[in-house]
Amino acid sequence: MKFKAKYFYFLFIVLLASCSSDDGIDKDEEKPTISINYNEGFPHGCEELVRGETYEFRAMVTDNQALASYGIDIHHNFDHHTHDDQVGECDLEPKRDAVNPLIFMENYAIEDGLTSYEINIRIVIPIDADTGDYHCSYSITDATGWQSRTSVDIKIVE
Repeated sequence: MKFKAKYFYFLFIVLLASCSSDDGIDKDEEKPTISINYNEGFPHGCEELVRGETYEFRAMVTDNQALASYGIDIHHNFDHHTHDDQVGECDLEPKRDAVNPLIFMENYAIEDGLTSYEINIRIVIPIDADTGDYHCSYSITDATGWQSRTSVDIKIVE
């Protein structure tokens, strides 16, 4: 019995020593970054966008290993909701119901292996879109699934 106990103890130690938490794999523990705070970044907080005009929505995204995809979400803020990642606040118009709001939600892939990328999407503000308070949100996902986002208040005007 003494031999069996020593054998199992030895086997346990060998198995425990052979287990490793890193397995030699370089784990990605960093979220990607996203910024509109540079000269060409658009839109900045409280920016007024004119109905019928075309704008280039731009943001710079980076990751320590590899980017995978990004998204842009423009939606009305007639109910005065906020986002946990929101940058700054603007003066809001009174709450109201939407009639014909601009809703733009699109996702795009980024070619394999890039660690930096400038989002540049051309969007036309529909001539019949409700004017008022909106949010513009950018999101970025890296190749391992980490995600970051940022949102700003914007206004659509006549």
